[in-house]
Amino acid sequence: MKISNETKVGILATVAITVLILGYSFLKGIDIFSTDNNYYAVYPKIDGLTVSRPVYVNGFQVGRVSDLTLNPNGEIIAEFQINPDYQVPKNSVAELENTDLLGGKAVVFKLGDSKDLAEDGDTISGVVKAGLMDDLKPVQQKAALIAGRMDSILNTVNQTLNPEFQQNFKQSLSSIAKTMKNLEQTSQKVDGLVGSQSKRIGDMLANLESMSANLKKISNEAANANVGQTLTNANKAVSDLQTVLAKINSGEGSIGLLINDKTLYNNLSNAAGNLDQLMIDLKAHPKRYVHFSVFGKSSKN
Repeated sequence: MKISNETKVGILATVAITVLILGYSFLKGIDIFSTDNNYYAVYPKIDGLTVSRPVYVNGFQVGRVSDLTLNPNGEIIAEFQINPDYQVPKNSVAELENTDLLGGKAVVFKLGDSKDLAEDGDTISGVVKAGLMDDLKPVQQKAALIAGRMDSILNTVNQTLNPEFQQNFKQSLSSIAKTMKNLEQTSQKVDGLVGSQSKRIGDMLANLESMSANLKKISNEAANANVGQTLTNANKAVSDLQTVLAKINSGEGSIGLLINDKTLYNNLSNAAGNLDQLMIDLKAHPKRYVHFSVFGKSSKN
């Protein structure tokens, strides 16, 4: 039987389309003849997860993402094709994680400890793990706040650093430089003065050392002196003075009688009074007591 050219072209086109579909599906990771188990998980967001992304268990790939469907409420249903050789407990969790810093996504099955296994077509819990960018959001917020404050500070600094301030700042720096130069000159003068007077300074220090040695010697001599004997003599002198005063108070001796005898005191007082009257009378009538004669006085029988 002879096949027409049109039939050959039709068969060839069909084969080509079939190969194209199979190749496209293969490139997307879809195995049309697969006997894998299908599991589902619901996510509030998928952040860049695409079909054919791998599914891992402890870093080992056990399947892939086969389909993504957007529900009317905004949630996304992800379908996974998992190799039937690997069992999945019902309380397992399908965790959506970042695989690199560029935001690549993959699904990691956190196998549970339930003895009941999930069956083909079951839905397991889906969790979106916070990515690096999510962790950096607080830092980004703080950085934005700091940037705002820095911008305010820079504006203030720019306003402060006006031409007048810059001129004053330059003048202040110039004054500081002049002050440092004067201090350096003063230091040089002091160094020169100390150098020229070093001999005198040495002599002064030597004299101070000599004076210190003499003072130390005097102090030692005073410490070694017979202070006890001096105190004994002083106590004896005080005791003798107390004895003399006691005798005077008791009326012994001339001084004691003079101080304690009222009669002697009265006699002396009277004598002083009579002497005072005599002197008054002598001044008033000197002729009664003194006679002068140029030729001498004749004697009377």
